[in-house]
Amino acid sequence: MRGIIVTADDFGLHERVNHAVARAHREGVLTCASLMVGANAAHHAVKIARDLPTLRVGLHLVLTDGAATLPRWSIPDLVDARGAFEGSMFENGVRFFFLQRVRRQLAIEIYAQFKAFAATGLELDHVNVHKHFHLHPTILALILEIGPQFGMRAMRLPREMHGSLFLRPWVAPMKKRLDDAGIAHNDWVAGIAASGRMDEAALLAALAKPREGVLEIYSHPATEGAPLTPSMHDYRHADELAALCSPRVARAIESTGAMHGGFADVFGHARMPEPTT
Repeated sequence: MRGIIVTADDFGLHERVNHAVARAHREGVLTCASLMVGANAAHHAVKIARDLPTLRVGLHLVLTDGAATLPRWSIPDLVDARGAFEGSMFENGVRFFFLQRVRRQLAIEIYAQFKAFAATGLELDHVNVHKHFHLHPTILALILEIGPQFGMRAMRLPREMHGSLFLRPWVAPMKKRLDDAGIAHNDWVAGIAASGRMDEAALLAALAKPREGVLEIYSHPATEGAPLTPSMHDYRHADELAALCSPRVARAIESTGAMHGGFADVFGHARMPEPTT
């Protein structure tokens, strides 16, 4: 195994997530966080990230199950009256592919989220998309067109070691497009099948069966409290935080001998170019 990247998704969703990210980085094995730039606690997350210069931060694009960055009048086919993305992923996936006006709105929203990240002044370590929506070819194409303008060099490949049969047909074309575009990516990921349940046992199990290449382990840590969103009603956020701070997990990572860091560290571009505006 060449590298291990440990990421927390949904950075900025809530202050409880942000505090968990800070603790898991200071006291545990967390190396990365993926920032939701339009979320309610995004500014708080950015402040924390600035105080943690060794924490690698990427962009967690939100194109479903969350709020858009742009106002409704500019993307009326994407959001409801509250500015939240509406419709199922299947329905929207069809619209993204076939309707040009919807694709145009999707493009300007993706651009706006990259621009919002650039405005934070943080270095862009990686990019991924909420609910792995970047497996959709239209979304991926737009990210590959827009992302490099903002210094994007790495993305998450949602290729789980024992992954869903449903996702497999989408993963191989995505890998080829990332390789053709020169975008670095992990070889394997752990966190899809056990989303919301990446406790100590799950992390140790992922590390017990190393594969060649780079493994990204991602989770959704938060401090104790009520469900963060309706779709996360059964997530065990506090258990995931405890796992990231577990000495057993730290020893398991160390025993692999792999590089342990962010995408920029593992892929050797530890200083990202300045983002464009």
